Amino acid sequence: MLHRVVEGIKGNDGNDKKIKGTVVLMKKNVLDFNDFNASILDRVHELLGQKVSLQLISAVNADLTVKGLKGKLGKPAYLEDWITTITPLTAGDSAYDVTFDWDEEIGVPGAFIIRNFHHSEFYLKSLTLDHVPGHGRVHFVCNSWVYPAKNYKTDRVFFSNQTYLLSETPAPLIEYRKQELVNLRGDGKGKLEEWDRVYDYAYYNDLGDPDKGSKYARPILGGSTEYPYPRRGRTGRPPTKTDPESESRLALLMSFNIYVPRDERFGHLKMSDFLAYALKSVVQFLVPELGALCDKTPNEFDSFQDILKIYEGGIKLPEGPLLDKIKENIPLEMLKELVRTDGEGYLKFPMPQVIKEDKTAWRTDEEFAREMLAGVDPVIISRLQEFPPRSTLDPKLYGNQNSSITEDHIKNNLDGFTIEEAIKNNRLFILDHHDALMPYVRRINATSTKIYATRTLLFLQKDGTLKPLAIELSLPHPNGDQFGAISKVYTPSEQGVEGSVWQLAKAYVAVNDSGYHQLISHWLNTHAAIEPFVTATNRQLSVLHPIHKLLHPHFRDTMNINAFARQILINADGILEKTVFPGKYAMEMSAVVYKNWVFPEQALPADLIKRGVAVKDDNAPHGIRLLIQDCPYAVDGLKIWSAIETWVQEYCNFYYKNDEMVKEDLELQSWWKELREEGHGDKKHEPWWPKMQTRRELIDSCTIVIWVASALHAAVNFGQYPYAGYLPNRPTLSRRFMPEPGTPEYEEFKSSPDKAFLKTITAQLQTLLGVSLIEILSRHSSDEVYLGQRDSADWTTDDEPLEAFGRFGKKLGEIEEMIIEMNNDENLRNRVGPVKVPYTLLFPTSEGGLTGKGIPNSVSI
Repeated sequence: MLHRVVEGIKGNDGNDKKIKGTVVLMKKNVLDFNDFNASILDRVHELLGQKVSLQLISAVNADLTVKGLKGKLGKPAYLEDWITTITPLTAGDSAYDVTFDWDEEIGVPGAFIIRNFHHSEFYLKSLTLDHVPGHGRVHFVCNSWVYPAKNYKTDRVFFSNQTYLLSETPAPLIEYRKQELVNLRGDGKGKLEEWDRVYDYAYYNDLGDPDKGSKYARPILGGSTEYPYPRRGRTGRPPTKTDPESESRLALLMSFNIYVPRDERFGHLKMSDFLAYALKSVVQFLVPELGALCDKTPNEFDSFQDILKIYEGGIKLPEGPLLDKIKENIPLEMLKELVRTDGEGYLKFPMPQVIKEDKTAWRTDEEFAREMLAGVDPVIISRLQEFPPRSTLDPKLYGNQNSSITEDHIKNNLDGFTIEEAIKNNRLFILDHHDALMPYVRRINATSTKIYATRTLLFLQKDGTLKPLAIELSLPHPNGDQFGAISKVYTPSEQGVEGSVWQLAKAYVAVNDSGYHQLISHWLNTHAAIEPFVTATNRQLSVLHPIHKLLHPHFRDTMNINAFARQILINADGILEKTVFPGKYAMEMSAVVYKNWVFPEQALPADLIKRGVAVKDDNAPHGIRLLIQDCPYAVDGLKIWSAIETWVQEYCNFYYKNDEMVKEDLELQSWWKELREEGHGDKKHEPWWPKMQTRRELIDSCTIVIWVASALHAAVNFGQYPYAGYLPNRPTLSRRFMPEPGTPEYEEFKSSPDKAFLKTITAQLQTLLGVSLIEILSRHSSDEVYLGQRDSADWTTDDEPLEAFGRFGKKLGEIEEMIIEMNNDENLRNRVGPVKVPYTLLFPTSEGGLTGKGIPNSVSI
């Protein structure tokens, strides 16, 4: 960032002081794909005297001529040399001088007003006054879009990078602080436009498109006991004609323009623009065109070698309309990244890590089990505490849903333990996808998809690895749900048709885990759960507030990626419904699971204890003891969690010296109340919400928010392509039931098990779409900001928090070294596994691209 050291100078008469400063901004024509029209019109406005003005606001002296206590305003000053300042051809900063007439009554400026009289908006990064008389340097971190003044009902005000609780704010700034929050809350009315800075709440009533027909109607999520849900950001679009409770949708070509407050939008980052357009291209061009291509072929992979071709050589796209349309509509540089279509027209993807070193190790039982601890969804497995497993589904509605796994199924694989001994010694674990799915199995199976509710039992061996014991596949009773489940149990086998049946049983489990991962572990528990925190923080906590400064980096781009997801990914007939097994029931199912969401249980230690993977132990590191010692997600996660918690504690204790200060912080209390009653409003009566009356509750709550937005999201997102980029390892849907002896399907299965396997799992079109999507979503942008980093070193003037943040970054560096060391320890078999993929998903930093490591600050992709 550019800064100039400019002395306070005297005017010609020797008395009138002038203060020079530097404004750093990025012009719209740099940021919006070289919008040169904006540049020309802005220059015309400059020539006509319509400039950009700034007025300093005193933090020490009030203006006695206006109603209310407000800081004294200085005279307007203007950005200098707009026309002659060279604009970079690539995204970058431009620095402009600004000269203020100095009024001694201003004293120390604590804020400034900016008015943009140009034609176009610009991205304001900072204002720096290096030598304010009697004070020295004053820096204003802005990082905000400033639209032409005509678009605003009130002035744009920016505050210096001082940090204040409301009660400690200089009196001349308090009204400006309060008014800014009023502006951000809006009035709850009307359609919101791109220059509006309004943060508000809405239900998920924009996923369906009932005007297109009943096939595209979807239930409203949020605001009901049947389908509770976190709130999304309001757009104010009008209702549909068919259903006045549903919000109308943007046309596909307009999907990039869905409203979020402009400062939350992609656009100031090159890679974010790429992401948005890449996603749009997948939907707009690849979906229909690849669909047409696959319809002309058998739509099947005939062998595993066929699948490998999309990584090793590529699929030849036929010359003609498909290839021409793709080339015509997708920019060349994006084309190369998105589908790697070379001059010969081949569709090719990077080699996923899971098959890079060994093409078949993913099929082993050890790898199947290891990925429950170190794969892309390590947050489901739990310790089995009673046998056989019991269901929590209402028996009046669903009959007997308890497990049919018996002692005879597993007793010979317990390494000499009885079942009772294995449970007592914490050796039995379960991957349970039964109760969440069973209420939907009948409806899903009425479509072309065929799934089972599943339970997978595993045994913890002496070497720390897990051994699968049995897989139970369950269907609703054909005579009605109230008659319970029809279940069949499969046990491990490596030979003949029994071995092939066992591989298929594991595939049904992987299908369930893939869908649950995308809908619950990933979307619901990170993307959707965090968005209300983004909204509430901007509505109730001033940018001057220490908790706003603490949490703000962890909200970057979240509202935008969620809005884009609602538009093209999780909407009716969107990519998710096309590629993941619940289909049109996907989001509805996530709402039902949200009924069990508990905020304090999002803390990693609480989650591990709840799942029985750990127990409380005051003598153990982090206060808990892992019952699976070599559990990479938990081991690395606890180190990251502890580092975050220490940082948050040191930060919060600097600003809040005692519990009373927490109770009396009006902004903080309004934030927490609104978060509970509005943002997660369907949970407002839950007794488990922290009361926000103590420093401990504040520290714990902020630690959870940062953990979920950064490390948890990284753990469940950036392993998608490394593990699921090869679809046989993580199939997303199944199209046939398990073949039964005596049927033609069983005979085919006996003679060509691999072909039958591939005809059961994800088809060719869904594979290509799914791989295209998760490759985009698994990439880091080149300018990602990772945990322990900030995009501005001047985010606060307080030395102790800056020092604590430095210690936080250093601790994360030490954790990186520990992770490298553990991944090289051959005794820790779950860290690398048969596929030879080291566990790096909680490695704090990364380079840009498809790396399988790195913890960004926020849910930004």
